[in-house]
Amino acid sequence: MNSDEIVFQQYKLYTEQKEKFVDRSFHTNKFYLLLVLILVLLMFLTKDFSLAYGLSAIFIFSGVGMAICVFWWINVDSYNFLIKVKLSKVIEEIEKKLPIQPYTQEFLAIKDFRKNKRMFLFADMQKILATFALLVFLVLFIHEFVPLFFSK
Repeated sequence: MNSDEIVFQQYKLYTEQKEKFVDRSFHTNKFYLLLVLILVLLMFLTKDFSLAYGLSAIFIFSGVGMAICVFWWINVDSYNFLIKVKLSKVIEEIEKKLPIQPYTQEFLAIKDFRKNKRMFLFADMQKILATFALLVFLVLFIHEFVPLFFSK
């Protein structure tokens, strides 16, 4: 196997790993979305119950929901960083040794297309969804928290 074949095999392996990593990112986001939806369903089903120490189920589940949303946002940001910086930069460096550079060309085409338009990337939409869910849980948490101090 000559040097060019080795570089090509490394490039092929790295691009496959990048795609698997992107797929893992999508599965992770589905997991967080499912957790948020389950918490919303649990809050709806247990809205009139008091759980530990007389705290309402909505109070407890909204606190858990806020924590999940923070972890979700951090996870999206981490995956985005790893995909853009770590994986893409390595692929670009390997492409310099190949006769064509498809990832680099694709990136330049997307960058040129987006130059005059503000487009949301999928990662941006995921962060917006995590932030929206966090705000919903925060409002519910405050709604349940404030009466604890003023009801006496």
